[in-house]
Amino acid sequence: MDVEDYGGVTFRYTAMPKDGYSIWSPFDAATGYFDPAEKESMINLVVDHLDEAMTQVVAGGAQQVGAIEEEEFGRFGWFMDPDGNKVELWEPAEKS
Repeated sequence: MDVEDYGGVTFRYTAMPKDGYSIWSPFDAATGYFDPAEKESMINLVVDHLDEAMTQVVAGGAQQVGAIEEEEFGRFGWFMDPDGNKVELWEPAEKS
């Protein structure tokens, strides 16, 4: 796999929505990015409306982890699922 500058690999599929893709991105074993989970991986889900999605998961009993962050690539929010996995919700930045 060709690792890109940001440290991950991008996969593009013909069956996904236009401009859709998946990314596999390894992290250093000592990373704290998955905290407070005690797992070695994290799932990232793309959402259309981060605030509404986060409201739904919290209403469903999930615990939000930290505050929503705005980055160059979009907005990110995190929660812990019932199995103790940290899940990242990503609302991609609008293309200009």
